[in-house]
Amino acid sequence: MLLGLLTLATLAVATDVVVPNPNLKIVGIPPIPAALANKVAPYTEFKPNTAVSWHPTRRELVVATRAGNTTQLHRVTAPGAAFAQLTDFTEPVRYGAFLLRKPDALVFTRDAGGNEQRQVYRLDPGAKEPVLLTDPARRNEPVGVTRTHEFMLIESTDLDQGGRRENPTVDLSLVDPLDLARSRKLATLPGTGWGDFSFSFDDKRLAMVEFKSVNESYVWIMEVATGARTRVLPSEAVTGTTRIASADLNFARDGRGIFLATDRDGEFRKLAYLDLATGKLEYFGSAGNWDVEQVALSPDGRTLAVLSNAAGIGVLRLYDAETRRELPRPALPLGTVRSATWHENSRDLAVNLNGAQSPGDVYSVNVPQMSVDRWTQSVAPGIDATQFRTPQPITWKSFDGLTISGFVTRPDPRYKGKRPVLINIHGGPEAQSRPGFMGRWNYFVDELGIAIIDPNVRGSTGYGKTFATLDNGMKREDSVKDVGALLDWIATQPDLDPSRVVVYGGSYGGYMTLAVATNYPDRIAGAIDAVGIANFVSFLENTESYRRDLRRVEYGDERDPAMRAFLTRISPVTNAHKIKAPLFVAHGKNDPRVPYTEAEQIVDIARNNGAPVWYLLADNEGHGFAKKANADFYFYSMIAFLEKTLLAR
Repeated sequence: MLLGLLTLATLAVATDVVVPNPNLKIVGIPPIPAALANKVAPYTEFKPNTAVSWHPTRRELVVATRAGNTTQLHRVTAPGAAFAQLTDFTEPVRYGAFLLRKPDALVFTRDAGGNEQRQVYRLDPGAKEPVLLTDPARRNEPVGVTRTHEFMLIESTDLDQGGRRENPTVDLSLVDPLDLARSRKLATLPGTGWGDFSFSFDDKRLAMVEFKSVNESYVWIMEVATGARTRVLPSEAVTGTTRIASADLNFARDGRGIFLATDRDGEFRKLAYLDLATGKLEYFGSAGNWDVEQVALSPDGRTLAVLSNAAGIGVLRLYDAETRRELPRPALPLGTVRSATWHENSRDLAVNLNGAQSPGDVYSVNVPQMSVDRWTQSVAPGIDATQFRTPQPITWKSFDGLTISGFVTRPDPRYKGKRPVLINIHGGPEAQSRPGFMGRWNYFVDELGIAIIDPNVRGSTGYGKTFATLDNGMKREDSVKDVGALLDWIATQPDLDPSRVVVYGGSYGGYMTLAVATNYPDRIAGAIDAVGIANFVSFLENTESYRRDLRRVEYGDERDPAMRAFLTRISPVTNAHKIKAPLFVAHGKNDPRVPYTEAEQIVDIARNNGAPVWYLLADNEGHGFAKKANADFYFYSMIAFLEKTLLAR
């Protein structure tokens, strides 16, 4: 086993190098000079702020931001006020809300070591330890709250501690966070892709989405008293093979219909109203070739906040829910708007906003007055973020003539000559690279003079539902060819050096990185695989069962002999003998999505084939590095890897 080869750094290491913390195990990574850590330190201190929830009775926000080593929750009592830390745990806490019936009691979620086995807790005023509200043997998610605020809606599912399972289910329960004896199970649902829950204003019905894939979902209405369900979009009377996707359900105030986003009648998800009596869809709002990605109805049911993805930029629009006419737009700063959250007063709307020069801050809109308040101010001592470079859109033609797009961030013109390139391939694959704040990656551009390209290969979202299916099943390698075409495009650019290209990707992007390393071994100088898939068959067999069927729709069913043979043929472990460029692999040992054994496989085979391999394994992380101490050492190692492969240092 590779773990037997891993070396655990100890405090005996000399003081002129960085000492990895005891949770990090390393192979092949050279000592990191302490001078490097000191130099890059300002780039590791960005603290994006995210609005999580409003206080139910006061105009105060719960904001998530890093406190020490992990993200924790904080209370902000007014725009610009100092943060008061609410949670303080070794594990990150990213979601929490105060209870209306006990306004200073906080309900929050937390997992352990990145295992995503989330539990729900209540932290009472003055208490040192929280009260566990859910079954610790299961994975639990708070997915809604009744209109009366008496009950939380909790979705829970079993884990694979007793072995992998087929045909998993989820339980929906109403949980009273102040009196667990009043809690009850609503229903057991087939599959695990249920979400976007919305209670009717009388709490008698529950709207929900059954998610099958990014291109296929179904809208259901459940009777809360009985658990009986009726499919309403497409209705159970509709037959045919056309797949549609709908999301972001909001029961209308009168209970006669639902506001939602759907792509039933086109390539993009549009804002619509579904009449539950007639089944008729009525579209409204701004036109354009973009997806609606959030629909949030105010608690009084009178105003809709809608976020749209316009060429990668998140745009906020407001609508009168009764007339469905667009309201004036608030004067928010330039940037991408994400995640709109209403206060119970139905007047204040919190949004998160970031841009190339802003790490991420919280603003609120007073909707009746159309006034804007800035609640937080993200700063990084010693760095002028206003000087960071702005990504620019690019396009290129792929092997079959399909136009592929992405963004390039070029370094300052003070860097002369052709610049090395870092290609950053997003995960998902149902996701999209969008212009925004690059965080510590700004160091690569500003201090190393590296150009960064973020491609949106076929299979990405944001370009219509057809584009999102172009990599499914046995078309998987077509997306890899899109990166091959990008390498051709780089060679045509007068300021970019095609002989100095490193490919990076996380999760599915990690697979893409390894696939580029095996399909184009002579055209890259290095590859960095973070929590990536190396063997599709073992990945599908070992990912947590609550995820497996959803991943089979995208990648193919490994139980089918023909598909299994195809997945085996294209898997990087099968082709690892082709890897020539240096490889850096990083993974979290508790990853429930892509098990760390994927990393072990590719590292073992690549090392045995003589390829230079760096390997970093974090014992207390999951699908990514969430703890600053781990993320910092990973960052230092990435810099050292890029300096060696791209800058010959």
